[in-house]
Amino acid sequence: MTPDVWMILAFGGLLIAGVPVAFSLALSGAVGIVLGLSPDMLATLGTNTYNSIAKYPLIAIPLFILTGLIFERSGVALRLVRFAQALIGPRHGGLALVAVLVCMIMGGMSGSGPADAAAVAMVMLPSMTKAGYPKPFSATLIAASASTAILIPPSVALILYSIVVPGVDLRALFAAGLFPGILAGLALLVPALIFAKRNGWEGGTLTADNPRLSVRATFKEALPALFAPILILGGLRSGLFTPTEAAVVAVAYGTLVGLFLTRELSLRDLWELLGEAAIISGVVMLIIALAGIFAWAGTMLGTFRHLAEWIIGLTDNGVLLLILVMLAVLVAGMLLDAISIYLIMMPILIPVMQHFEWNPVWFGILLAMNIAIGQFTPPVAVNLMVTTEVAKIRLEHTLGWALVFVVAMGCALALVAIFPEIALWLPRLLGYNV
Repeated sequence: MTPDVWMILAFGGLLIAGVPVAFSLALSGAVGIVLGLSPDMLATLGTNTYNSIAKYPLIAIPLFILTGLIFERSGVALRLVRFAQALIGPRHGGLALVAVLVCMIMGGMSGSGPADAAAVAMVMLPSMTKAGYPKPFSATLIAASASTAILIPPSVALILYSIVVPGVDLRALFAAGLFPGILAGLALLVPALIFAKRNGWEGGTLTADNPRLSVRATFKEALPALFAPILILGGLRSGLFTPTEAAVVAVAYGTLVGLFLTRELSLRDLWELLGEAAIISGVVMLIIALAGIFAWAGTMLGTFRHLAEWIIGLTDNGVLLLILVMLAVLVAGMLLDAISIYLIMMPILIPVMQHFEWNPVWFGILLAMNIAIGQFTPPVAVNLMVTTEVAKIRLEHTLGWALVFVVAMGCALALVAIFPEIALWLPRLLGYNV
């Protein structure tokens, strides 16, 4: 067998053995270097790991992670829930609608599905359980809705895609993800409302436990949270700041909201959140850094080129190949996190994308939607793990509901694949190069 085959087999074997993705990438890359190049080339390991993370746009990732944590601790989710409840009022499926809307708005602040899922689940699960929703349904709906965070800007996944794929404007990606993200949320609402109506969950009457909330009062409370996505996207559109600078603005704004407006964030809390964000960001950056070894070895050995040529040779039908790619990414999303998928698969998929002349912005949104589905699809459903932990139920209890929402979001994915303008019309309207 050739060295690049040994490298791929080593990577797969290490993953099966339970070795973390970051170290699997580094060790299998080292195998490829030793067998295909020279043991002396191991001296490049330090340079490759440094070069992988020495990129200015990557600064946005830890900052948006910190933004999500700050808004979560600031009581923003509760205020958004109360405002959404006031708007929608008591009705069958009302709380399900609230959960989806709040997840989408929170996604416009954090850019992280698990952080979004944790914040909304803590607030919504007790109310939904009290209203008659089964815990497995509620936990799955929130997990699925939180997955829209990697589509609705600012998205950590789209930031990484813009770095991995040369020549893609991050602002265009952010704009392109907005309407597919909304479409995905609406697709989740359809089965949620149908099941709520059919099973009589949450009666549509006012009670002492379910009073009518004031829209005006709850809007005032939620206004700082609602302004956050406007600040970020408006600043990007006006050219006031770059995407990386937008992350700094988001952190500063979230801190001011928590300290002086909601007054639920203290300096001690802020210090703890800095540490928590550093730990989460450290894991992300470690994956990106060690993936640099795998990427360099794969490039030098021609592994990615050989795999791309093999994929292109499967069929001349671009539509059929796109379906096969989407299925492969879906399976990967069920097992790996978004960052690992981008770092592992994009060196292979970029030549395929260029061969079939797929629009890179549109293709990036399709990948993000597919990865979003994987975030709530067992066995490794990161969002679902968070919500089931909050709900105190076992992951396998949610499998049936997860399949329902997979089909729903899969329909939204199919619509974006068939009608690319769903993703591309807004960035074109804003004048971005797509």
